[in-house]
Amino acid sequence: MPTRHNDPPHAPEKSGKTTKRGKIRAGIGGWTFEPWRGVFYPDDLTQAKELSYASRHLPVIEVNGTYYSTQKPQTFARWAAETPDDFIFTLKGPRYATNRRELAEAGESISRFLESGITELGGKLGPLLWQFAPTKKFDETDFGAFLDLLPEKFDGRKLLHAIEVRHDSFSTPAFIKLAQKKSLAIVFADHVKYPAIADVTADFVYARLQTGKDDIPTAYTPKALNEWAARAKVWAEGGVPDDLPVVDRDTKPKQRARDTFVFFIHEGKVRAPHAAMAFMDRVTRKSRA
Repeated sequence: MPTRHNDPPHAPEKSGKTTKRGKIRAGIGGWTFEPWRGVFYPDDLTQAKELSYASRHLPVIEVNGTYYSTQKPQTFARWAAETPDDFIFTLKGPRYATNRRELAEAGESISRFLESGITELGGKLGPLLWQFAPTKKFDETDFGAFLDLLPEKFDGRKLLHAIEVRHDSFSTPAFIKLAQKKSLAIVFADHVKYPAIADVTADFVYARLQTGKDDIPTAYTPKALNEWAARAKVWAEGGVPDDLPVVDRDTKPKQRARDTFVFFIHEGKVRAPHAAMAFMDRVTRKSRA
């Protein structure tokens, strides 16, 4: 859980000029979930139209299906055709690449994933999420070898990579420096067990908010959503929220606008779409005089 301070997170000071801000997008995990019918989806909406509906209410979706099985180029092309021009998919890398003892041997699995047709998404292809098991401990040599396997480009398109680690051994400056060297984003997790690492190590930010509750209409309370919206604005303006835990305090990220991806996922899943929509309302709302 993030450390709470009395003061809200604040953006870097402005020096007489308008601070540029990266694009903030909030979304959910997947779009097929039966309990969303009648809560998020209209009762009479056919399952075939769920992606179209979800993509017109949210700007981004994290795809979990790519973690479990290899998709086909036609599938990615169909997803792209069914969604608005400014929509983004983030794809979870296959478990065959990350759930192994020797990460340095993951090259074939990574290549198979990249060659499955992901670039059929075109400009809708967002970050690739590489998720590791809670039991996977940090080994600098082996983990560094895995990060070296992640290409900066594929099929003529720049790739963005986000790394989600879930063992406390990763809360070390050595891991932060590895990610910074490769310009890979470390996923910030708002989770009851997993380490919260707020170090910014790439040109974008990826956060997964996983402590929502289904008995709250928006999964997170209005106060919590306000706090997360404020943090997202800090990230997007190139800063690091001062109320979140940083591992490597000696290395400061470069000040630049960063696209920021925030996902409401895991717990409170029934209300996750409403959390994402309420969050987006907060970050896009014009400031009142």
